Amino acid sequence: MKVLAISGSLRRDSLNTRLLRAAAELAPSGVEVELLDPSVIKELPIYDQDDDGVTPPVAARRLRGSIRLADALLIATPEYNGTIPGGLKNVIDWASRPYGDAPLSHKPAAVIGASTGLFGAVWAQAETRKSLSIAGAEVLEDEFPLGQADEAFGEDGLLLEPELNERLAEIVGELGERTRELAAA
Repeated sequence: MKVLAISGSLRRDSLNTRLLRAAAELAPSGVEVELLDPSVIKELPIYDQDDDGVTPPVAARRLRGSIRLADALLIATPEYNGTIPGGLKNVIDWASRPYGDAPLSHKPAAVIGASTGLFGAVWAQAETRKSLSIAGAEVLEDEFPLGQADEAFGEDGLLLEPELNERLAEIVGELGERTRELAAA
């Protein structure tokens, strides 16, 4: 099973990208977590239906193709001004089209988040789950708020607290189970 991991932060040393890499390391057997190339998000124009005709922009086609090829999505979001970063919202907007055949339709998804503050991007996670659900994705209600993330990772890339690694592994495992359930239905 292939899980496409999308980071809402494009920074070189992004804590959310680190969180996705840790999730990939902790994924159960049979679940492969692959990071979306951040250049896809950087090159994605702001969604405009006028630009989404017969031949959408290359970055939009790359994004939609990557999502279609994945069995599920794992999204890690920081919190910018109390909500979803603009780039991540733009990803959701492009992936929610074309209506009736959108890559997000019925796609299993889980949302996690990291921030340097105490709350671990809980508001952004809630907004991301809401936006994904409205776009037609099958979103797990679980959240994973990693507060003070700048102090949370060890040299091995995993989280310093074993309980956090266990919880992160559980979420990836639950995403895999939900994906199998939906495929069997």
